[in-house]
Amino acid sequence: MKEKFELEYLFKTTPGVLENLIGTPSGLSEWFADNVNVKNNIYCFEWNGAVEEASLQFHKAHQRIRFKWLADIDNECYFEIATKPDPMTGSMIINITDFADPQDVYGAELLWNKQIEKLRRILGA
Repeated sequence: MKEKFELEYLFKTTPGVLENLIGTPSGLSEWFADNVNVKNNIYCFEWNGAVEEASLQFHKAHQRIRFKWLADIDNECYFEIATKPDPMTGSMIINITDFADPQDVYGAELLWNKQIEKLRRILGA
């Protein structure tokens, strides 16, 4: 059974810029995957020639986007990227929710950290 984990990151950017990078296939292709295509709410994420498909569960602009891997269709697992402004600093908070096998959580967290660093470089934040 997969284990849920959550990560939080702080960015100095605007909600609109962040939404373009998180909520669109072209934006996700810049930092999350090598290429992202969508057809009928099925997103195809490509990394090094391998393709993983996920269904879009919901998307509320400037708040959250949630995907469910088609390979995980029989369980409650998903991955979600949520954003909200930090009331103290005006920066944006990104919350990641994901699932992994217990022995793979650390590696999954490292992978998210690597992808988020790529996002950070793109934003210059």
